[in-house]
Amino acid sequence: MGIAQQVTSFLQVTIQEDIYESHPPTETTDSEEEVIFNRILKVNKDSSQLLQEGDIVPQRSRSAINCRNRHCNWPQSSDGIVRVPYVLDPTYEENHIKGIHDAMAEFETLTCINFVKRKTERDYLSIKSADGCWSNYGKVGGGQTVSVMKGGCMWKGIIQHELDHALGFLHEHSRSDRDKYVKIMWEYISLADRADFRKFENSNNLGLPYDYSSVMHYGPHTFTNTTGKATIVPIPDESVPIGQRQGLSNLDVAKINKLYNCSRCSTILDAASGSLKSANHPRNYSDNTNCVWLIRTRSRKISLHFQAFELQTTRGCQSDYVKVYDGGSKSSPVLMDRTCGSKIPNDIVASSNLMLIEFVTDGVDTASGFQATFTSVRAQRKPSTHN
Repeated sequence: MGIAQQVTSFLQVTIQEDIYESHPPTETTDSEEEVIFNRILKVNKDSSQLLQEGDIVPQRSRSAINCRNRHCNWPQSSDGIVRVPYVLDPTYEENHIKGIHDAMAEFETLTCINFVKRKTERDYLSIKSADGCWSNYGKVGGGQTVSVMKGGCMWKGIIQHELDHALGFLHEHSRSDRDKYVKIMWEYISLADRADFRKFENSNNLGLPYDYSSVMHYGPHTFTNTTGKATIVPIPDESVPIGQRQGLSNLDVAKINKLYNCSRCSTILDAASGSLKSANHPRNYSDNTNCVWLIRTRSRKISLHFQAFELQTTRGCQSDYVKVYDGGSKSSPVLMDRTCGSKIPNDIVASSNLMLIEFVTDGVDTASGFQATFTSVRAQRKPSTHN
C-alpha cells in the first residue's frame, strides 16, 4: 500500500471510530454539525401523528401553553426526587434500551429527575417506537406516549428533547422574550409552517436567560422554504450558534432544577479542553457539598489531569472525596474510586467522550480542595501490518 493510500485508510478509520464514539452504532450519522431538531423533522415528515411545532402532540383538554400550574408537573417526593414512571416498548432491542437509559441517566446525574420503571402508578410515560420522534407537553395523566422510533430517533439528544417536552418544556424559540434574542425570518417560512414559530406571551421563563444552545431550540434553518436561508437569526450577533448537537445544555439543566425546585450542584463541560475546580479554590471548600462535573467532548476520549489536590483525610475517604466515572452517570464504571488526602492523583483517561467527576464533603473539616484540567485525546492505534 502506498503512502497516500495508507493516509486515506487511516483517516477513514479515524472518522468511523470518532462517529461510533459520539453516536449509537444503530443510527446513521449525517453530520456532527446537524442540530438535533433537524434530525427530528427528517424522521417526523413521514409521521401520521398530528403534531405542533414539529414534535408536540396537541392537547385537547387545555392549551399547550397554559401549563404554569403544578398539575402539569410530575410530583416531587418528600426526599426531593421527582420520580417519573415509564414503560418501554417490548420491541426495543438491547442497544435501543441502553441508548434510552443513557439519555435518562444524564437527567438523573444533573437534576432531581429520576426515570423509574413503572409498577402500578396511574400516570407514566409509555416510551414506544411509534412513527416518529414526538411527545406530549407536560404530564397529561394516564399512560402518555413518548415516541422514540427505532429507525431514526435513537440519539441521546433526541431522546432528551422528547423527555424534556414530557417534563413540561416547550421549544426555546417560543419564549415570550425571544424577539430580544432572535429574529424570525418570516419571508423564508411557508404560510403552513408559520404557526410553528409562534411566541407564547405567557410562557414561564423561570427568570433564566435565553439559551441559544438549548436541546429545545430549533436550528437556524428549521422549516426554511429557501435552501441556505435561515429562518431564525440570533441578534445582535448573527454568528452565535443555535441549537444543540449533543444533549442537555447547562441552562436546560438549570431550568429543570428551577421548575422542579431542585437543589443540585452540576455543570456540563462540553469544550475540547478546559478546567474545573472545587468552590473557593485555593481557599477552603464548603461543608456538605455534593457537586458533579460532566465532561462531554466531541468524538474524542478524555484525559483528566489534577494540578492541585488537598482534601480532608479520613479512613477509606468516607467523608470528603473525589470520585471519577468512565461515562456520564454514577452507574458508569469507576476510573478513580473515592480519593482524599494531599497526594495528587495520576492522570485519568476515559474510554469514550464522557467522564463524570463527583465531589462530596461532609460537615466537619475542610481543605483547599482540587483543581484539574481536561483535554480531548485520540486513542493510540496499533501500527498497520499491511504492506
